[in-house]
Amino acid sequence: MKKIISAPSTQLLTGFLTSLLLAGSLHAQNGKANPALNGNANITATQSATASNSPAARVYPDFVDLVEKANPAVVNIRTTEKVTVRNSAGIPGMPGLDEEQAEFFRRFFGIPLPSPGPRQQGPNNRKPQQEEQNRGVGSGFIIESNGFILTNAHVVEGATTIYVTLTDKREFKAKLIGADKRTDVALVKIEATGLPRLTIGDSSKVRVGEWVLAIGSPFGLENTVTAGIVSAKSRDTGDYLPFIQTDVAVNPGNSGGPLLNTRGEVVGINSQIFSRSGGYMGISFAIPMDEAMRVSNQLRASGKVSRGRIGVAIAEVSKEVAESLGLPKARGALIRSVEVGAPADKAGLEPGDVILSFNERPIEKSSDLPRVVGDTRPGTKAPIVVWRKGAQKEFSITVADLEPAEKVATKKAEPEGEVSTKNAFGVAVTDVTDAKKKELSIKAGVEISALAEEGPLAKAGARIGDVIVRVGDVDIIASKQFEIAMKATTKNNRAVAVFIRRGESTLVIPVRPTK
Repeated sequence: MKKIISAPSTQLLTGFLTSLLLAGSLHAQNGKANPALNGNANITATQSATASNSPAARVYPDFVDLVEKANPAVVNIRTTEKVTVRNSAGIPGMPGLDEEQAEFFRRFFGIPLPSPGPRQQGPNNRKPQQEEQNRGVGSGFIIESNGFILTNAHVVEGATTIYVTLTDKREFKAKLIGADKRTDVALVKIEATGLPRLTIGDSSKVRVGEWVLAIGSPFGLENTVTAGIVSAKSRDTGDYLPFIQTDVAVNPGNSGGPLLNTRGEVVGINSQIFSRSGGYMGISFAIPMDEAMRVSNQLRASGKVSRGRIGVAIAEVSKEVAESLGLPKARGALIRSVEVGAPADKAGLEPGDVILSFNERPIEKSSDLPRVVGDTRPGTKAPIVVWRKGAQKEFSITVADLEPAEKVATKKAEPEGEVSTKNAFGVAVTDVTDAKKKELSIKAGVEISALAEEGPLAKAGARIGDVIVRVGDVDIIASKQFEIAMKATTKNNRAVAVFIRRGESTLVIPVRPTK
């Protein structure tokens, strides 16, 4: 039976659909279109909204052009060394078997082998000779078109011959201009002109999180490109190097290669990796180019690097030490000892001083001082500001040349005692003998003769035999005066700095005395 829809029913259905379409149109105008009724419009609107919400700057870097431009200036460095090879006469008719091996067979197996007879100078009886053997493979990059190349000092260390291979397959013998082990920077030269070179960037402007690129020869492979970001800056792993830390894949063979920013500028020399397996583990370190270029310029001028020294052993200033010394902030380098006759000694610096600035450059942490002093030309007369007895004092110091065998203060352990005593520090002391004063190069002080196991000084690390030379801002001369100074510290309920002489070092120990 054919079903017929009456006119009223048709009109009703038409009106209903019209209402739905009208509602959908209104909703679309309000940004709430029904996907079932206005699918295409809704997709378009969503795409527009997504595009408008996306930052225009969110674009990943394209390294293609950068690599094409930089790659020709990155070189492969292969080193060789000469080794001595002994050649023996051998046994007639038994090539490859020397007399020692023949004697072994005669004695233990009874095998009769002919004697080599009298030694003669011939093809089988040559004097020890030197042969050239491959030593290692690294990377480098051209900094001047006339053939100057930067690499790591450890890449060329001990090499008899240095071979540099360009990306166009040309190979040169390189001359070592100079190498500095402290910064791990080396400068080599090849006889060529018109070479492509890299632009030197400003490593001080490197920002944590920015993209960087490494080019080198990992595992001896030809130029390989890896990318990542800067993970940290001023990473302390040595006296003179505030490394740039990255997550760029760097492996053995990458050493000496450039670390580039997205503008194609060299900001570092890839130098070290943190690894438990010998391969990449997500942490690599690069030498900042500002430091590398300072070293390079000195190597080019004289073949060596001259650094300043002032003759102090230093330690970090902890929050507790700063509080005990009255320093508003934990910063600077704490002097543990002063070398007799060194520039610091002549300038009037003392153990326990905190160096706040050197040559008008602030010292925020102890590792800053060796770099700042090392960068100062020997012979320079520099101002130095220290914190002493609750106030800043300024001195003038003449920087000396860093000697190859620099004298470093060492700590000597003393036997610990198990004697108890009751006072604010938990310590008993005696006057220092003249002999000990001379031995420790001190003018006065009191020697610890007994320590309470649970006393404040014992807990802070003091030992029997240590000499207390200062408490807070009071220089200690004798045991009776020490008792007075110690009692005075209990009036203020805060830590006090106790200056202890141990061997050649002066330790600053924050102690909170008991009442």
